[in-house]
Amino acid sequence: MILLQSPSKYLLQILTTRLENLDKGVELDSYWIEFNDVRYHVQASMKNPNLLFLSVSLPPPPPETVSFGGLPPGAIEAIKAAYGVVAQILDPPRDGFSLTLKLNLSKLPPDEEHKHGVLTKIASVREVVLGAPLRVFLKQLASRTVASDIDKVVALVHRPMESFFLIPQVEKVTVVFPMRFKDSIDILLATSFLKEFVDARRTAGLNNAPPCSWSPSPPPELKGAPPEALSSNAGFVSFVIFPRHVEGRKLDRTVWSLSTFHAYVSYHVKCSEGFMHTRMRRRVESLIQALDGAKPDYEKAVKATQNRSFKRLSLKDGRSSLKSFS
Repeated sequence: MILLQSPSKYLLQILTTRLENLDKGVELDSYWIEFNDVRYHVQASMKNPNLLFLSVSLPPPPPETVSFGGLPPGAIEAIKAAYGVVAQILDPPRDGFSLTLKLNLSKLPPDEEHKHGVLTKIASVREVVLGAPLRVFLKQLASRTVASDIDKVVALVHRPMESFFLIPQVEKVTVVFPMRFKDSIDILLATSFLKEFVDARRTAGLNNAPPCSWSPSPPPELKGAPPEALSSNAGFVSFVIFPRHVEGRKLDRTVWSLSTFHAYVSYHVKCSEGFMHTRMRRRVESLIQALDGAKPDYEKAVKATQNRSFKRLSLKDGRSSLKSFS
C-alpha cells in the first residue's frame, strides 16, 4: 500500500524554484487544491523577490469541533515553532482563506541541508496546522501528562464539515473515524478495504502497529459524542495509540497518518476501482478478438465465388457422360 507524503510536492517545487531564481524576479500567482479539502494560493511580485505570500483555506469545521479564528487549537503556536522568523502570520488573512503566511526567503538558514528542511516543513503546512491539536494530545500521551479536566471525547476536523474523535487517557489515546463516502461503489469498496485493513493488522509482522478495529455502528467510546456527528455509511475505524507509537520521530509520522487517514482510504479505493475497470476493459478486448477470429472471412468467400467458372454441357456431351456410367 502507498503512504501519502506530508509535503505538498507542488508547493515544495514552487519554493525550490523560487529560491533558485531570485535574481530573475518573476511574478508568481498560483492556485490549487489538494486532498479535495485544502486550497492553496501562492503569490509573489517582481519588486520583492524574497517575499512570498502563502494562503491556505482549511476545511470548514463542523459544530462539534473547537476553532479559533478558523484555525484549530494550537495552530498558531505550531506555526511559530515550525517556521520561526521565516514566516509571519498576517491578521486578518486574505479573503476566502483561513491562514496567510508572509514568507521571507532571505531569512532561510545558509546551510543547504537545513534550508531544504525548512522548505519541506513549509510545504507540510497542512500537517502543521490541521495536525496541531492532535500533536498536543499525542505529546501528552508520550509524557503521560493528560490533563484531568479534558473532555472524555474530543472532536477534531479533518474534512469539510466532518470530524474524527479522540478519547485521551493516561496510557493510551483512542482515535475513531466515522467513514463517509458519496458514491455507492466507493462505499462498498471502502467497507471491504477497511475489513481487510483490520485483518492485515493481525499478521505477525505488524505486532507493533496500533491495534485497529472496524464496526458498522459507533463504538462504545463515542457515547458522549453528538448524535449528528456519528452518521456513517462505511462504518467506524478505531485505532489505539500507545506511548511507544509517538516516541521521538514516530510522533510526526503518527500525526500525519492519522490526520490523512480518510484521504489514504479514498486514494486506495479509487486505485482499486481504476484497476478493476482496467481489467474489465482488457477482458472485453480479449473477448472481442476471440469473436472476430471466429467470424468467416466474408470478403474471401465472395472473391472465391466470383473466380469460379462453369462450362455448359451440350446435350451430346450429356448423353456421352451418362453412357460412361452404364
